[in-house]
Amino acid sequence: METQEKTTTRLTILLPAGRLPHEVMAKVNELAHKYNLEVYLSTAQNLRLMGIREEDLGRIRNELQPLGVDFKGPGKFPLPRVCIGNRDCNLGIADPHRLSLKILEHFKAHTKVKPKFKIAISGCPASCSGAGLTDIGIMATRSGFDIYVGGKMGPVPKTGRRIVRGADEDKVIAVIEELVNFHDARTDKKNRMSKLIDDPDFPYKA
Repeated sequence: METQEKTTTRLTILLPAGRLPHEVMAKVNELAHKYNLEVYLSTAQNLRLMGIREEDLGRIRNELQPLGVDFKGPGKFPLPRVCIGNRDCNLGIADPHRLSLKILEHFKAHTKVKPKFKIAISGCPASCSGAGLTDIGIMATRSGFDIYVGGKMGPVPKTGRRIVRGADEDKVIAVIEELVNFHDARTDKKNRMSKLIDDPDFPYKA
């Protein structure tokens, strides 16, 4: 939950792999009309209800919770941003949706993740999800997954450094765990991986 202005707030519903279940879509539509809300599909592939009056926030959360939705909040492991993958794209090599769910299952108990930490998965080298421009990027190739680290957008964008080539899914998860643990150990506040990759103890050298 983030403050939008003094009299209203907003609520972000997390959508793993950007999928919006029909029942959640129907309930969001109902709530948007009932409480006169604006619906925003964020670039992080989540759904945000905007313009909520403070006194309505609890009621809205209570109406959504029976559907099993999860809400954005501090410390939660980031949902990977993904492309549509080989199921619906002719260029697709792998299924980012499936890998995303495996990553989320593996890290579901991981809490206190620093803000701004991001993961992206691309189903082919076209990298529509921006795997090369995020903290940890996973890009499918014909030889397996390449892993990038330290990318970012913003006023001074930076392309990530490729640290692993041709990994299978288990290797991807192991590398993410190593990087997340390093990030946790090296910063007590929000910090992008781009500021840590030149640390002398960074586990993957240039």
